[in-house]
Amino acid sequence: MTEAAADSPIGADATAEPDSPALTPLLEPREGLPPVITATADLHAAAQSLRVGTGPVALDAERASGHRYGQRAYLIQLRRAGSGTFLIDPVAQPDLRVINDALAGVPWVLHAASQDLACLEEVGLHPDAGLFDTELAARLLGRPRVGLGPLVADVLEFALAKEHSAVDWSTRPLRRSWLIYAALDVEVLLDLADALRVELDVAGKSEVAAQECAHVIAQAKADAIPKPDPWRRTSGLHRIRSRRGLAVVRELWNERDTIARIHDVHPSRILPDAAIVAAAQAMPSTFDELEALPEFATTGARRNQRTWWRAIKNVTAASEDDLPIAANSNDAPPPPRSWAQRDPAAWARLEVARAAMAQMSQDLNIPVENLLKPDLLRRLCWQPPQKLDADSVTHVLTNGGARDWQVAHVVPVLVAAWREMPAVPETDAQRNTAKPGGPEEAHPQGRGSRVTRFGTGRRVKRTDTNADASAESEGARTALPRRRRTHSTSERPDA
Repeated sequence: MTEAAADSPIGADATAEPDSPALTPLLEPREGLPPVITATADLHAAAQSLRVGTGPVALDAERASGHRYGQRAYLIQLRRAGSGTFLIDPVAQPDLRVINDALAGVPWVLHAASQDLACLEEVGLHPDAGLFDTELAARLLGRPRVGLGPLVADVLEFALAKEHSAVDWSTRPLRRSWLIYAALDVEVLLDLADALRVELDVAGKSEVAAQECAHVIAQAKADAIPKPDPWRRTSGLHRIRSRRGLAVVRELWNERDTIARIHDVHPSRILPDAAIVAAAQAMPSTFDELEALPEFATTGARRNQRTWWRAIKNVTAASEDDLPIAANSNDAPPPPRSWAQRDPAAWARLEVARAAMAQMSQDLNIPVENLLKPDLLRRLCWQPPQKLDADSVTHVLTNGGARDWQVAHVVPVLVAAWREMPAVPETDAQRNTAKPGGPEEAHPQGRGSRVTRFGTGRRVKRTDTNADASAESEGARTALPRRRRTHSTSERPDA
């Protein structure tokens, strides 16, 4: 697992606080360092040992992120009470279904599970009895440090060295110090999970954690489905305005991917995204112009310079029909920085929602990004339902993947906050054009009804029905204990 990635959204320091208790350093696995399993007979023996163990199993995987093509595992660690720790080389043993069969019905424990589930699935390992994610549990508890090392220090008072998290795990043979690091990772997971479960129970968040961990599994399955046009994820693509420029990005991306796959090298080592975007912007008309681009001065770029030039020449000669469309078809809202000018009502909704979510984050002691996915909140604010009542907002959030506990807490707060918003005038552009997303519903006005802007960007009829729906949702909410807690700016990122 990658320690930096595990800590990133909260941005905590990985070192122990000066006033923290003295930590006991973990230098060796308690039962000694187990051998790395490479032989089939040893793999079957490990499976039998894991089968007769008790309780959940702790798993971890080490990848060669940034070094090799893809995200495959190069070492897999498991530990179960009564069985011990096992280190498996998936290069020598790429089919671990025998291990998966031995663990049928056994819950998993992982740290930052979303990072490892895909590569574990590649070798035949998948959780069939649920999982417990210690990083996710720490977030839901409002802990300021959620990386495995800091978390073990704060909860178990052990010092866990993490200096090998970013090494090239495809290296063979693996160094002994790396193997000790890997074995210790799973050795602490079961005790850490037990301690965090107790904290979740005391905080009244056990059901919340169960829903979130189930979502991690479901999301991993959804992410495994190949996405169309993967080249559109090139960093900096938004700077390319022409269809021919997009074609350059597509062709260079595909050529780079082919080379990286053949040589089993991370694509960025072949040609960085910045070079692809620079070529698409410059549209060089000669080989010399391409070679003169500063972004193409890297060793990898120069080694394949003729390939890049051939791809660009092909784009130059392509017909308009062969060029990609200017934008991927989706309903994603524009960057929020443009909302104030394009749609003041949507901007006002977003500002009010951010303030309400920040307050809820403090009250529930849960990071705001775990209360609701920021992208889902932006979509709701940019293109809200015709009636901003509890039922319609619940429908939008549920269809967007929000969990039951999130809907129960977020919907009443957002609906109430938006109801108190002052009227927001339309811009001239809004009066002349309709926002994409379908025709607006008719809202006939009955006698005595009051019409207000309601912060929706549309004229809607305000009745007592909205208040009743909000009150009903409030009564159905699963209450979490509220705790006043002051977050620093880095702990409370904007939605």
